[in-house]
Amino acid sequence: MLIYDSEGRIAEANAHAEELFESRWNELVGGDLKERIPGLFVNIAEPQPTGLPKSSPHNLALVRKDGSRIPIEISVSEFENSEGAWSFCILRRRSPTDSEKILKSQLEFEGALSKLSATFINLPPSQVNAKIKEGLQTFAEALGGDRSSIAVIDRESGDLFATHSWACPGAPEFPPLMVKTVLPWLAKQIKMGEPVLATTPDDFPPEAVAEKRYMESLGLKSTLVVPLRVGGTVIGLVSCSSFRMHQKWDPVQISRFQAAAEVFANALARKQANENLQSAYAEIRGLKEQLEKENIYLRQEIALEHRHHKVIGKSSAIREVLKKAEQVARTDSTVLVLGETGTGKELIARTIHEMSGRSKRALVKTNCAALPETLIESELFGREKGAYTGSLAREIGRFELADQSTIFLDEIGELPPEVQAKLLRVLQEGEFERLGSSKTIKVNVRVIAATSRDLQAMVNEGKFRADLFYRLNVFPIVVPPLRERIEDIPDLVWHILGEMAPRMGRTIEGVNAGTMSAFQRYAWPGNVRELRNVIERNLILNRDSVFRAEFPEMNQKVGRDLPNLAAVESEYFLSVLEAKGWRIRGKGGAAASLGLKPTTLESRMKKLGIVRPS
Repeated sequence: MLIYDSEGRIAEANAHAEELFESRWNELVGGDLKERIPGLFVNIAEPQPTGLPKSSPHNLALVRKDGSRIPIEISVSEFENSEGAWSFCILRRRSPTDSEKILKSQLEFEGALSKLSATFINLPPSQVNAKIKEGLQTFAEALGGDRSSIAVIDRESGDLFATHSWACPGAPEFPPLMVKTVLPWLAKQIKMGEPVLATTPDDFPPEAVAEKRYMESLGLKSTLVVPLRVGGTVIGLVSCSSFRMHQKWDPVQISRFQAAAEVFANALARKQANENLQSAYAEIRGLKEQLEKENIYLRQEIALEHRHHKVIGKSSAIREVLKKAEQVARTDSTVLVLGETGTGKELIARTIHEMSGRSKRALVKTNCAALPETLIESELFGREKGAYTGSLAREIGRFELADQSTIFLDEIGELPPEVQAKLLRVLQEGEFERLGSSKTIKVNVRVIAATSRDLQAMVNEGKFRADLFYRLNVFPIVVPPLRERIEDIPDLVWHILGEMAPRMGRTIEGVNAGTMSAFQRYAWPGNVRELRNVIERNLILNRDSVFRAEFPEMNQKVGRDLPNLAAVESEYFLSVLEAKGWRIRGKGGAAASLGLKPTTLESRMKKLGIVRPS
C-alpha cells in the first residue's frame, strides 16, 4: 500500500510495498511514483486530480531499481485533509492470464523457429548434425520436455533408426533401433502423417496397447510425436518426451513443433543431397581417372600392333581348347593357361575375355617376366607419391585399371615370392594396398594367368607358393604346341601372309608346295611365334608372288625328341641373336625379329643365362 500526493510524490509505504519495489522505506518515501509506475498520470480517460480514476483496478507495470518490470494491478482511492488532496493505492503483483501465457509461449516459439531456420541457411553440411541437436534441445526445453529425438524409417524393413537425439541429464536415451512391430499403432499413425499426443499413457486409444505399456515401462509421463516429411513423403519422426511431469501441450505449441520438424527435414534433405552430389563428383572423378588410364593403356595396346584377332585352326586339339574357353568364359572363375612359349596363350586369354560378361571393358595384361622384380609390385598394385626413390607421382596399378574387367598375367611363374603373397590376397579377398599406402582398395577383377613353366614342379622346389598355385589352377587350359596341330599350319600360313604381305606392298598368289610340306614337317620349338618370324623374314628375302621359305632347320622332323622348354628357348634365342650380330634393339634387331620388347628379351636372356660372347 502507498499514499502519494497530487504530484505523485510518495508520502507513505508499507513493508509489502518495500518488498514489491525491492527498495527500502526511506528510498521510497519522497520518491516520484510516476517514474516507478509509468502511465500513472498518462493516457487515462478523464483523469482525476491524483491521476487514475478511483476505485477501478488498472493493469500497469512497476519498474524496480534494477530496471526490470513486473506486471501489477493498482486500485486508487482519494481523500483530503488539512494538507491537501491525497491518493491511497493498493498494488498487487499481477499473474499473467492464460491468453498472455499463450501469447508469450507463441512469441518464444516463433523466435526460436526463426532462429532455427536462419541457422541452416548456408550452413556447411559438416555442421548440420550438431545444429540439429541444438535445435532439438531448444524446442524440448521450450516444451518442458526432457528428451527430443529424430528417427528415420528404413525403406526396406520399415523400422526406425535414431539419427539425432538430445536428452537432459538423467533422462534415458532414445533407442538406436525401434522395430516397427514393437509400436505398431504409432508406426501406422506416423506413416499416415498424423501427429501423436499423449499427455498421459491413458490418452492412447484402446488399440494402442503396446504404446501405452511402452510409456509406462519407461516412466514416460507425456510424449509428442510428429511426422518428419521431405517433399510430402514421410521419412521418419521427431519426438519430444517428458519424464518428470505431465505436460499439457496446446495447439499452438504442437503446430510450432511441427514447423520445427519441417526445418529439420529440409536441413537433412539438403545435407543428403549435398552428400549425394559429393559422392557423384567422387565417382565422376574416379571414372574420369579410370577412363584416362584406360585410354592410355589402350593407346599403348594399339601401338603394340596386335596381329592375332582370332584363333586360327580347325584341328581337334585347338577345337578342344576353344570349347573349354567358351565354357569358362561365362563364369568369373580364375583360369590358368598353360603351354610352350609362342603357342598363343594370350590369344586364348583374349578369347575368354571377349566371350565373357566383362567384354565391354578392356582386357588389361602384364608380362611378369618383362619387369624387374623391384617394379612388379608397383606395376600390379600401384604406388603412392614418394613410395620409393624416384616415385614422383601417384600411379594406379593394373589391378585398379582392371576393376570390373579381366587381367591377364603372362608368365605368372616369374613372380617374386613377396608379390605372390599379395596376389593371393587379391584372389581370396579382392583387396590390396598401393605401395606406400595403408588404405585398402577393393576391386572386382577376373584373373587369367599363363605360364610356359611347370608350376607344380616349382611348388615342389619351393619356388612357387602352393596356396597360390591351387588358387590359380581352378580351370587349367593347355594350349597345344604347333607340332601337335600340324593340320592347322596351312590355315596359319595363309592367315599370317594375309596380314603381313599388304603391309609390305606384296601380293601373294600361292605358297610353294615344298615350303608348305617343310613347314608341316618342322618341329617348331618356337611355335606360332617362330612361324610368324620365319614367314616375315622370307617375305623380305623372297619377292616372288609365290611364297617360298628355306632355312636349315627345315630338315627337323615332327615328333623328334625335344630338350626341355628352357633349352629349346635358349637355343632359339641364341640362333636369332647370332643371326642379328647380337644386336637386340632397333628395327632389325633380335627383339623385333622375335616379336618381343627389348626389355623382355633382355630379361629372358638373363633368366636363361645367355651372355653375349666377348
